[in-house]
Amino acid sequence: MIQFPEGVLCDQQISTLLDNGMINAAAPLESGQIQPASLDLRLGRIAYRVRASFLSGKTSSVADKLAEFTMHKIDLTQGAVLEKGCVYVVPLLEHLHLPKGLAAAASAKSSIGRLDMLTRVITDYGNEFDRINDGYSGPLYVEICPRSFSVVARTGQMLNQIIFRSGHTFMSDADLQSLHAQSPIVSGDAIISDGLGFSVDLKPNDGDLVGYRAKPHTGVIDLSKLNHYQPKEYWEEVRTDQGKIILDPSAFYILVSREAITIPPNCAAEMAPYLAMVGEFRVHYAGFFDPGFGYSAQGSGSKGVLEVRCHEAPFLLEHGQVVGRLIYENMSQTPRALYGIDIASNYQGQGLKLSKHFRSA
Repeated sequence: MIQFPEGVLCDQQISTLLDNGMINAAAPLESGQIQPASLDLRLGRIAYRVRASFLSGKTSSVADKLAEFTMHKIDLTQGAVLEKGCVYVVPLLEHLHLPKGLAAAASAKSSIGRLDMLTRVITDYGNEFDRINDGYSGPLYVEICPRSFSVVARTGQMLNQIIFRSGHTFMSDADLQSLHAQSPIVSGDAIISDGLGFSVDLKPNDGDLVGYRAKPHTGVIDLSKLNHYQPKEYWEEVRTDQGKIILDPSAFYILVSREAITIPPNCAAEMAPYLAMVGEFRVHYAGFFDPGFGYSAQGSGSKGVLEVRCHEAPFLLEHGQVVGRLIYENMSQTPRALYGIDIASNYQGQGLKLSKHFRSA
């Protein structure tokens, strides 16, 4: 039995999982699919249009639920439109056969979160989205619900990523304080309480552009087309010279953090779940930050792009307001390749930025 030191598994260790059959795939892995601390997951051949989102629960497989809730099937091999507001379930090309003591967690990739696509991994006999119990053996599925834009998706595309956790991985606040003292992990004052707090930037150094709001009626977005679409056809600019904006109910925004964040090579991080006490909105679909995010010899860090959806009531958001937390985790081993330094990373050193499908201004 292979045993790993406690922590989030790195790229070399994920390769070991593949070599030993703990991860199986219906097609050979593609170049770049293994990231510094995660594995990108690929869509399979069929999308099932379902009546409602679901979890399989302790007594059912996902196939059982699909037999009950499927409305029709869609062939993804040549590309197909997944319509805004509809719910789809797609079997993934990857399967897991995890040993006891090794658990996993999934999240949308950054570009998918920035398109306001709700994508969540589900498993057989599972009670939570995006969480895979230790020792799980079976298929993986992804639930897809485009919220702002209809999209064209194809077999093999990577919308989600998965990390693997051996034992206890999360850092305490004391550990985080010590890490920050050794080498700053955030610009400015570190707000450390159940993780690293971050706030919203509504007073940019240049100009008054603070974000983008998704337009309600647009064309489709083909997920295979990069640097292709004109932002103005899909987004309204959000500007203010007062350091505050009012979020509209049900609207989706792209904003940016005030702080520049650094994830050292021996750490990973996950965005904490939405907490109702910070306001009537949720921040960030894409939850994982790889080792090396914002890391450089200059120690400049990278700002975090915030994917914000307002809920029931209009909500006043002000500059510097704390909107979320990053939970830092120890790596089991330092990755061979770091985000932004050793691999082609789209969002290293980013500021306010739309997904890679849109042309840069």
